[in-house]
Amino acid sequence: MTQQLSIRAIPILSDNYAWFIHDGATGAAAMVDPAEEAPLTAAIDAAGGRLDLIFLTHHHTDHIAAAAALRARYGARIVGAVADAYRLPALDIAVRDGDVVHLGQAVAEVIATPGHTSGEVSYYFPAGPALFCGDTLFSMGCGRLFEGTAADMFASLRRISALPDDTLVCCGHEYTQSNARFALHVDPDNAALRARAAQVDELRRNGQPTLPVCLSVERATNPFLRAPDVATLARLRKEKDSF
Repeated sequence: MTQQLSIRAIPILSDNYAWFIHDGATGAAAMVDPAEEAPLTAAIDAAGGRLDLIFLTHHHTDHIAAAAALRARYGARIVGAVADAYRLPALDIAVRDGDVVHLGQAVAEVIATPGHTSGEVSYYFPAGPALFCGDTLFSMGCGRLFEGTAADMFASLRRISALPDDTLVCCGHEYTQSNARFALHVDPDNAALRARAAQVDELRRNGQPTLPVCLSVERATNPFLRAPDVATLARLRKEKDSF
């Protein structure tokens, strides 16, 4: 949470997060990747019943299933990639790489981050700073290459890695514990990684989310973000797929 932008992870489905965002200056509210109606409406109603925008990162059902229902209930506008408009709920704001979207006084910068899917986008709020990256970057992991290539994912991760150190990375899934096991398998001598894995184990023992996480931590611990070239990333992703 920051003074300008408040961020709340809402657990949904089996291991997803939707992200509830408020602009502190205006009270404008948004939800990122809503896929289960009941817990999200409960959170919105408890916060005053306001929802202005719905941000979609990609087209998979576990990120979009409740979008249309939330729009109908609260009058929110749905934001998503123009390239994926044909397989997303009807978009009110169709965006491309480099576009900006206003949430009250806060601004979201659209970053094309293909790899997991061909049309995936991430939303970067400098006011956080915070990044909502769907299934592109996970803590100590990255998304499976369902539609994109290793080169796509490598380029996307490089763009993310260029953001400020204190950027809060808000991912779409609670995969951190299993990702840590793989990361330790490939980088067992990384002291920062061992410390992060221990922290994650403690958080999960106490029923706490492991997200968001600072980008600086991911740069030190995430084998995919640390991959020096496309070939290394491709090898790691193939190994992780069967780990």
